[in-house]
Amino acid sequence: MNKPIKQHLIDPEICIRCYTCEMTCPIEAIVHDDNNVVVDADKCDYCMACIPVCPTGSIDEWRVVADPYSVEEQFGWEELPEQQDITQSEAAGGMEALDDAMAALLAEAHAGAGGKAVAPASASKPTVNMYNLSHPVEATVQGNYRLTGDGADTDVRHVILSFQDKFPVLEGQSIGILPPGQDDKGNPYLPRLYSVSSPRDGERPNFGNVSLTVKREQHGICSNYVCDLKPGDKVRVTGPFGATFLMPDDPQARLLMVCTGTGSAPMRAFTMRRQRSVGNKSGGMTMFFGARSPDTLPYFGPLKKVPEALLKTHMVFSRLPDQPKEYVQDRILAEEDAVAEMLGDPNTYIYICGLRGMEEGVEKAFTNIAESIGVQWVALRDAMREEGRYHVETY
Repeated sequence: MNKPIKQHLIDPEICIRCYTCEMTCPIEAIVHDDNNVVVDADKCDYCMACIPVCPTGSIDEWRVVADPYSVEEQFGWEELPEQQDITQSEAAGGMEALDDAMAALLAEAHAGAGGKAVAPASASKPTVNMYNLSHPVEATVQGNYRLTGDGADTDVRHVILSFQDKFPVLEGQSIGILPPGQDDKGNPYLPRLYSVSSPRDGERPNFGNVSLTVKREQHGICSNYVCDLKPGDKVRVTGPFGATFLMPDDPQARLLMVCTGTGSAPMRAFTMRRQRSVGNKSGGMTMFFGARSPDTLPYFGPLKKVPEALLKTHMVFSRLPDQPKEYVQDRILAEEDAVAEMLGDPNTYIYICGLRGMEEGVEKAFTNIAESIGVQWVALRDAMREEGRYHVETY
């Protein structure tokens, strides 16, 4: 038997195929085929550059192996293999120093990565990667509506896609859109990932349609393509992706949601799912939603119409005329008593989605509030994450 090594792997069930890790890897050790994104054991030097950029934690997987899994083997995986049967003495040889070094690197990387998430225990089992690069599904554009004000410098769109058959996507999952054309190397463009903003039974119940919340980026190949789509246009779609940023099916679970901009997409899906499944009886949803101004906040009008008995909404604006700047972390601190009560409830689930820049401020706000009730936030956060109650997807 060869001397065991610790092999770096990617969980194909959790990976959302955003390819950020592949683009980040400085030695090109991460590659993909039409099915999976994988790490080449012959090239990987454990530099950990890929860990903090992964929005799902799917890249933080390791196995002690006598013979590394080949790239070809990994391309065929639908789930990670179990740990091989390697004796303790074999696994220990030469691993301690590597483990110590990796532990330090991972701790630093996770400080800005949101950590490795676990799905809520009561969440429905998601379908993952049903349609891939070599086998996308075609959707028809049913509608494309501007969400932000006509005078706003931010163009955010609500795009509805219709599928011939029901697309099996859950709230919190993403789908990939394949833009037409090729990159400067002559390769087809990779898909761009978008979180769905509709519940599992569709934008319109039982009509096989899925909605997306898409912001136009000035030089974005895919965002401009999607924002310019017209009803009747055909779109190639991959996915669904993601197996952890899911809502609990328990109607008594309390959801504490923090988002900015298009990070509202999964929160809208959560809210619609709750509204359809339990009506207005659920008072266990609170959302802090940040934007520059009301005309740049997606779903501003519809959100104001959601009954407070179902959803307590805090709309936070940072660019209102003649008013001080306010960010989501500021409003969280202003609502300290209510947030503290939720943090102390073992039935609370936290979801954070949006621009990565907000994550640090939100963490500090939770730290201050937790300390006010005699709790160490880092310990509470990590315990919640292990229980499937703390979820972060920032970009």
